[in-house]
Amino acid sequence: MKTRAAVAFEKGKPLEIVDVDLEGPKDGEVLVEVKATGICHTDEFTLSGADPEGLFPAILGHEGAGVVVDVGPGVSSVAKGDHVIPLYTPECRSCPSCLSRKTNLCTSIRATQGQGLMPDGTSRFSIDGKPIHHYMGCSTFSNFTVLPEIAVAKVRKDAPFDKICYIGCGVTTGVGAVINTAKVEPGATAVVFGLGGIGLNVIQGLKLVGADMIIGVDLNNSKKAWGERFGMTHFVNPKEVGGDLVAHLVNMTKRGADQIGGADYTFDCTGNVEVMRTALECSHRGWGQSIIIGVAGAGQEIKTRPFQLVTGRVWKGTAFGGARGRTDVPRIVDWYMDGKIQIDPMITHTLPLADINKGFDLMHAGESIRSVVVF
Repeated sequence: MKTRAAVAFEKGKPLEIVDVDLEGPKDGEVLVEVKATGICHTDEFTLSGADPEGLFPAILGHEGAGVVVDVGPGVSSVAKGDHVIPLYTPECRSCPSCLSRKTNLCTSIRATQGQGLMPDGTSRFSIDGKPIHHYMGCSTFSNFTVLPEIAVAKVRKDAPFDKICYIGCGVTTGVGAVINTAKVEPGATAVVFGLGGIGLNVIQGLKLVGADMIIGVDLNNSKKAWGERFGMTHFVNPKEVGGDLVAHLVNMTKRGADQIGGADYTFDCTGNVEVMRTALECSHRGWGQSIIIGVAGAGQEIKTRPFQLVTGRVWKGTAFGGARGRTDVPRIVDWYMDGKIQIDPMITHTLPLADINKGFDLMHAGESIRSVVVF
């Protein structure tokens, strides 16, 4: 069949809207009509060429929502007509990682997914007989896509596609980092670095669990109102701090008789390795946890003095907010539909596929929280 898609033929070049050949689903696979897809910074990271695992040509996109239109042999958990969210982190429930219950990083199809291929080692996309790579196992910048059954989460049918597509990455990553990775408790103090699409979801996750002091840090003062909208209690622009940012944040979080400062939890949503260090060092000695969410460029490394870790601070990383997609994503959709979390205000722009490159322009200009392409 033919599908309309935005193809990344070369790194650093705009996406091209073309008709692509799409082979139907094989064993354990499903064909999904993508109804809406978000434009995420991770897509830009790959398109820019900074992603060491980036492959071209490819159909990017990993933050989508749609309808199952066909299933291959052996598929039992979803059927034609089901509404689903593609999962770039699958959940097979049978590999050693899934069975361990210690991680959400399912390994059953990791090798082929990293090669831009389906589990059988081939691509379903092609142009003039030449294969096009899949992206993060999803490729939601195509009106139709094929995914492994274990990489789709079945969700309720009354949820709007143009909002819940954001749960496919940004919402789940931010909220999940709070609930699953950090396990933030009521009354905690927290600092969130970077108030973009991920950071705002960290903030609303912190509010959801009852954090007491939520400090947002961003170089853009316009993000102050955004942060406050989702539960931020204090805002800091590093350019306006007259001295060391770590000391400033530690001083802000001083409490108790001993007046020892430092946040219980900090979250880096920037991908900047220097910010990652700052996030760790402004956490509380003895028990502070710093969660790395942002992805750094190829070859970049994090560093700090060993003393920071010896005195009890913990550095943690998280992928997809520690969420088990097929289990947790439907629950997060319910939270949205029940009004426990917000999504609508963060969808700042809605575009047709033909204007997808405008969505990247808006991202570069800092004018959008999330642009969504509606097919």
